[in-house]
Amino acid sequence: MFVSRSGITLAAIAGVLALGAAACGSSSPAAPTVAADVTISMVGDRGNQSYAPNPTTVRVGQTVAWKNNDTTVHDATQDASRFQTGTINAGSTSAPVTMSTAGTFAYHCTIHPGMVGTLIVQ
Repeated sequence: MFVSRSGITLAAIAGVLALGAAACGSSSPAAPTVAADVTISMVGDRGNQSYAPNPTTVRVGQTVAWKNNDTTVHDATQDASRFQTGTINAGSTSAPVTMSTAGTFAYHCTIHPGMVGTLIVQ
């Protein structure tokens, strides 16, 4: 069987590229996570004790995340829909939400409407 010099060269280059790509993929750092300024804990369907601390006070411009410390899914949705975390699985934390407007904001879990909290933005 006859193999041309260019065939060997192309095969060698392809092999080196494949190894290089595999090595690069295994050493890439994970995507950075963005920490919130304040994290509110979701502790279960306990009325006004469902989120801790409650009420929570932050400054305008700070970010807030909700961590689900319960065993079932929850969310945090401001009553006038100014913010919504989306569904947060047990053990997970929402993406940070920037509080850009001063005021007192009531929020709840749309899955468990008895779960209520208050966020005070100063």
